[in-house]
Amino acid sequence: MSDLANNIRVKRIYDPIGTEDGTRVLVDRLWPRGVRKQSAALSVWLKDIAPSRELRQWFDHDPARWEEFGRRYRAELHRNKASVGQLRDILKRGRATLLYAAHDTMHNHALILADYMRAHSGDET
Repeated sequence: MSDLANNIRVKRIYDPIGTEDGTRVLVDRLWPRGVRKQSAALSVWLKDIAPSRELRQWFDHDPARWEEFGRRYRAELHRNKASVGQLRDILKRGRATLLYAAHDTMHNHALILADYMRAHSGDET
């Protein structure tokens, strides 16, 4: 596993900010409810790397759709070279934490995104 792949962390935006977070990257298309921009301590908000509106609505946080959601989201990421390249550039500079707002810590797009970035850490866009 490359250093770039080791630089990825994932956590909910509602979790406490940690010194180990590194660059804090919000990867949701919508701003999380109840979070003030001043207190989020974001480095960057990558809206365009989040699943499309259509895919997000289709998934609807249904664990029964998790496998298919992952397949479809990876296909979107494969076509989204600009945003994936932007995140890759962030990861090259050091540790980054991908932040998401979903309640489900086991079935959310940030986990798929982190896995995708680890699997494609050597790719260049």
